[in-house]
Amino acid sequence: MSTTILIVDDDPVQRRLAEATVRRFGFEALIAENGADALARLRAGGEIDVVLLDLVMPGLDGLGVLAEMRKSGIDTPVIVQTSNGSIDAVVNAMRAGAVDFVVKPAGAERLQVSIRNALKVDQLEEEVRRMRRRASGALTFKDLASKSPDMDRVIRLAERAAKSNIPVLIEGESGVGKEVLARAIQGSGERRGKPFVTVNCGAIPENLVESTLFGHEKGAFTGATERHVGKFVEASGGTLFLDEIGELPLDAQVKLLRALQEGEVDPVGGKRSVRVDIRLVSATNRSLLDLVKQGRFREDLYYRLNVFPMTLPPLRARREDIPDLVRSFCARFAAEEGKRVRSVTPEAMALLTRYGWPGNVRQLENALFRAVVLADGDELTVSEFPQIAAQVEGFDVRIPPAPGQPVLPAGAPEPVREIVRVEVRDPHAMSLVVEDTGEMKTMEALEAEVIRFALQFYRGRMSEVSRRLGIGRSTLYRKLKDLGLDEGSEEAAA
Repeated sequence: MSTTILIVDDDPVQRRLAEATVRRFGFEALIAENGADALARLRAGGEIDVVLLDLVMPGLDGLGVLAEMRKSGIDTPVIVQTSNGSIDAVVNAMRAGAVDFVVKPAGAERLQVSIRNALKVDQLEEEVRRMRRRASGALTFKDLASKSPDMDRVIRLAERAAKSNIPVLIEGESGVGKEVLARAIQGSGERRGKPFVTVNCGAIPENLVESTLFGHEKGAFTGATERHVGKFVEASGGTLFLDEIGELPLDAQVKLLRALQEGEVDPVGGKRSVRVDIRLVSATNRSLLDLVKQGRFREDLYYRLNVFPMTLPPLRARREDIPDLVRSFCARFAAEEGKRVRSVTPEAMALLTRYGWPGNVRQLENALFRAVVLADGDELTVSEFPQIAAQVEGFDVRIPPAPGQPVLPAGAPEPVREIVRVEVRDPHAMSLVVEDTGEMKTMEALEAEVIRFALQFYRGRMSEVSRRLGIGRSTLYRKLKDLGLDEGSEEAAA
């Protein structure tokens, strides 16, 4: 989706110039002739990313528009422009909430930089606000804004589920954002701001499932050195999110069913049951019905969980959301890593949109993280996504040559390189071939080499040499005499 700029100016000539410049940058342009018209468009809730606002206008001027935007809670970034470039005008505009200031007539490059900076600030601020809402349990469905019809249907279903305490089962591939949807369900209901406890059922050792979910008393089993309340009690009053519910062992499924039906849990080693009040949201990347048919999931528990099912579509089925996700991840990682990355080139965005993303949103997030870390400039290009480009037809990543290597012209044949084989020999290795004749050495010659090597290796210690060679000392001295090495151990070792 292209970026939309709202141009607010009472001068028709300035409006046309600004519109032409904005469209040349590849952005969409909307026009407002006065401040009242601009406020009406902003309050209508349209897709406006940046406002280019003239300060001096009849009626409601630029500062008045900024004040009304603040009162209405409209946080769209604003770039103010005016022919009066005084310091007072700049200070007043910034205090009123503008993110940048340009003097008319603004140059094309200056205006482009201002718009890009405003977009980056807006994306980063929105990401920070989203992370704060997530941490406080106040994430809403507005944070899941999607342009995909399939995703829109899921969000409408989730909005209905959020109004009650009905158990919800979210199905979908790994990495599609099941936990994010569960948090939005909680943040849009009456349990907003209450505890949101996540349990990955596939990551709990089988012998600790009951203790993890329902808690245990001190001394209930070996290693229970203190009391543990369990996830059900931790989530009481809020939401319990059971991820990968299909991985839960059968014996734990029986106790989970009782806890859901009775609204109470029995801690391991406890003498009485504990009442809990939870909203249950479960998720799975496998078909629970297939697991029921295979006898790996209890049928009664399946019907207890499958009261309000919904299926999240994979990322490849909602490619319309990829550009917004890319910009959001790019802004967050650039801020976290201290990078100057401001945008993604159209070619790189086309690559990311065409890729199949088998790992869904989680894979896209990790790919953007890597790209931001490796980026040298202020834009992400196809070169930052070599593994993805190699799998998408029509894209090619060219690796620059190593320093010192000449760059060959296109179509030039590769130069013929001489292959030099270097033989690396062990200094302790013994050759079996005589180099001059190319024939095998005799046993006498080989024996002489072994004795000479042993004398050098053990530094003339005759007892050690005879012991290691497995011969008696008298035999060793006789062989040394035959070899002409009977002048003494020191001479033999030389």
